[in-house]
Amino acid sequence: MFNRARLSEMSFDASTLKAAYAAGLSPCDVVTEVLRRLRQANDPGIFLYLPDEEKLMEAARDLGHYDSDRPLFGLPFAVKDNIDVAGMPTTAACPAWTYTPDRDAFAVARLRAAGAIPIGKANLDQFATGLVGTRTPWPVPRNALDPNIVPGGSSSGSAVAVGHGFVPFALGTDTAGSGRVPAALNGIVGLKPTLGMISASGVVPACRTLDTISIFARNV
Repeated sequence: MFNRARLSEMSFDASTLKAAYAAGLSPCDVVTEVLRRLRQANDPGIFLYLPDEEKLMEAARDLGHYDSDRPLFGLPFAVKDNIDVAGMPTTAACPAWTYTPDRDAFAVARLRAAGAIPIGKANLDQFATGLVGTRTPWPVPRNALDPNIVPGGSSSGSAVAVGHGFVPFALGTDTAGSGRVPAALNGIVGLKPTLGMISASGVVPACRTLDTISIFARNV
């Protein structure tokens, strides 16, 4: 039986969460804890969009009981806001560009099918062009290691969310360093998969022939 009193102190990495789910932890409890950690951090620059709590709870409840056949069961993740998530606005950090897609980007759909829960849309350098994370009309996310230095970009919000331990992993994009630079500056791992290995359908392009969806995590 999982002891819920430990949840606030628990590391939100994939292996720890998987073990806790197998011991009886509920995805709803994890969503509640993610939102608590976000409120405690009081950083309005990390996410450009968060669904209301009830919508996130509905997604968590829909997962049902722990299912070991779904390898990412109950893992919350952040999505850079140039990647489509059905029902959540995509802005690419440009308010005039905003649209609300009716379908997930390929990568998001695959993650949902594996049991992961998209928590919200993360800040970025506008249109994913920049490496500092400050080129946004919204507040700049605070670096997870040192708030006095830039968070790195363009996938700033995704990297900061993982760096703080709010989510075990996040999606960014990487054209010329946008996934690796903010990972380095926030003390986490940023992987740029081989071009074409993960479909970029559903991504607002910076350079369509070079864009890749990148992955952030606390460790390899």
